[in-house]
Amino acid sequence: MEPSSVPPASGSPPWDVFPQQTLEPVDIAVLVLYFLFVLAVGLWSMWKTQRSTVKGYFLAGGQMVWWPVGASLFASNVGSGHFIGLAGSGAASGIAATAYEWNGMFCVLVLAWLFLPIYIASGVTTMPEYLQRRFGGKRIQIFLAILYLFIYIFTKISVDMYAGALFIQQALHWDLYIAVAGLLAITAVYTVAGGLAAVIYTDALQTLIMLIGAVSLMVFSFIEVGGLEGLQAKYFGAIPSIRKENSSCGLPREDAFHIFRDPVDSDLPWPGVLVGMTIPSLWYWCTDQVIVQRALAAKNLSHAKGGSLMTSYLKILPLFMMVMPGMISRVLFPDLVACADPEICQKICGNPSGCSDIAYPKLVLELLPVGLRGLMMSVMIAALMSSLTSIFNSSSTIFTMDLWKHFRPRCSEWELMVVGRVFVLLLTVVSILWIPLVQAGQGGQLFIYIQSISSYLQPPVAVVFMLGCFWRRANEKGAFWGLLLGLLLGAVRLALDFGYPEPRCGEPDGRPGLLRHMHYLYFSMVLAAATALAVLLVSVATEPPAPEMVSRLTWFTRGDAPARQEPPASPSPGPAPLQLELSPAAESSPDGTEAKGRWKLLGTALWLCGMESGQEGAQSLPRAEPGPAGSLQEEPLVKHLLNANLLLCLCAGVFLWAYFA
Repeated sequence: MEPSSVPPASGSPPWDVFPQQTLEPVDIAVLVLYFLFVLAVGLWSMWKTQRSTVKGYFLAGGQMVWWPVGASLFASNVGSGHFIGLAGSGAASGIAATAYEWNGMFCVLVLAWLFLPIYIASGVTTMPEYLQRRFGGKRIQIFLAILYLFIYIFTKISVDMYAGALFIQQALHWDLYIAVAGLLAITAVYTVAGGLAAVIYTDALQTLIMLIGAVSLMVFSFIEVGGLEGLQAKYFGAIPSIRKENSSCGLPREDAFHIFRDPVDSDLPWPGVLVGMTIPSLWYWCTDQVIVQRALAAKNLSHAKGGSLMTSYLKILPLFMMVMPGMISRVLFPDLVACADPEICQKICGNPSGCSDIAYPKLVLELLPVGLRGLMMSVMIAALMSSLTSIFNSSSTIFTMDLWKHFRPRCSEWELMVVGRVFVLLLTVVSILWIPLVQAGQGGQLFIYIQSISSYLQPPVAVVFMLGCFWRRANEKGAFWGLLLGLLLGAVRLALDFGYPEPRCGEPDGRPGLLRHMHYLYFSMVLAAATALAVLLVSVATEPPAPEMVSRLTWFTRGDAPARQEPPASPSPGPAPLQLELSPAAESSPDGTEAKGRWKLLGTALWLCGMESGQEGAQSLPRAEPGPAGSLQEEPLVKHLLNANLLLCLCAGVFLWAYFA
């Protein structure tokens, strides 16, 4: 369907996108109820779980069943950046960004069926730790740990913070930095006190809230626009009244309802979608600490597979819950959401590149009735908190287990608990510093900004993990130099992207040819190929890995018998357990009652932080043992049921790709 001609401008559009308004009492009541539910679940999980050990705090004791694992995987993935970014991409260019979600449908299943058995057999806690065991040495582990923390701050923490704060700022007209500081304070305290178990259980609640709220908005949106047929008919006429004549600026894309697009002159070329998109997606779903840590928290492999299947089914929904509502927002508010003049866009949303990222908040505040508006506020806060708690916990795990233990290998477990919690607080400060950069995001499309950076940094890591897991000949030298080459190339492209930003619509493109003619998804393919070639050549030209670097650390050796472990060295003396009891003499003294009250207060504070006194706190952490062979075994009936669901889920994914291609 061809876009309609430019309608005449009829006066100045209302630039006050979100007029001053306060939440109704019913909306406030819904928000209060939401916080009470989250608090209740958090306290219950803190009481129920062991948080004073490394495994208890970072892996939830390995006792999670399939449904909270699946809910946490989904909630960790779908943060506030998804609601803002996917809807914004839908408003700007159509449904193509859905490809990232449906690609994830397959990759999360690859995690459970191919990668997770290797991780379980190896007995690792973090992904850098796996590479250290697989290849030996420390340089890859340290290098990767620093890179992961860098990626989290660049593409996860800062973007989710900005997206969530953007929504709250527009709904309540709060100052952006005050809103961010408040959200970060709540999230940091919540993560410090609860550990992974509290994060996973509250993620399950957050997922339910997100689904109820997002589906409600989806129903109201489709009713308003006249269903899917109405959207298809009206979207191409959603053109801003003020735009440059004789240009395509502000016009909807002709291929807006297609996922596969022109391989040369499109925003998401189909070869890049099939190959270049899959590589960073495999990194995210199969080697990212945030995701894998939740799968490792499952009771066994069957529960991890069940959780992955649940997540895969839920990944069908973002097209209908986020992308299409963003397109509907453009239909209803074309002058605001689809603004094409830089000066007008600056007045509307403060971003001259475009205002597509206001699509979802505008829809919520204009379309929903009293009560449901408060529910959607809860949804956005839930999306933000679930994503940030997951990232904070996983970042803390990497820093504590891969970096701190490297410099203090004989530190006590109590010390690790303190360091992990303090690092969460440090992350909150560092994260705020990135907001101005993200605020000037590329092209006004938050989701595409995230994915372009991912395509520059993640493919080399994904290739090293894949070769390490499925090629026994890969060695440390090959992995290190391949990783270094790939990341150097990615860093050069990333620096060029920031130095030569994409021109706005209608402006001449003066960027270097590498940026003009090579889409970031094609660059992802080049990065992966260069890294793989370097790993292959260096590994073949140097000595093969020692047997202990392969046993139980690849797909083909995951069932090997565990190597006999040497008894751990005598632990270094850690801090003496805190004695919270008062002597009878102290109790009978005039200050005894006051002192006893102070000790009880200290004991309560220690319990809230999961650092109760105990003998385990005074011992240093032993080396993690490889998982037992039995941990990879599955009951035949359960295995057949899971495999049948795997086939069903794959068929559903293929159908969706084919239908919308």
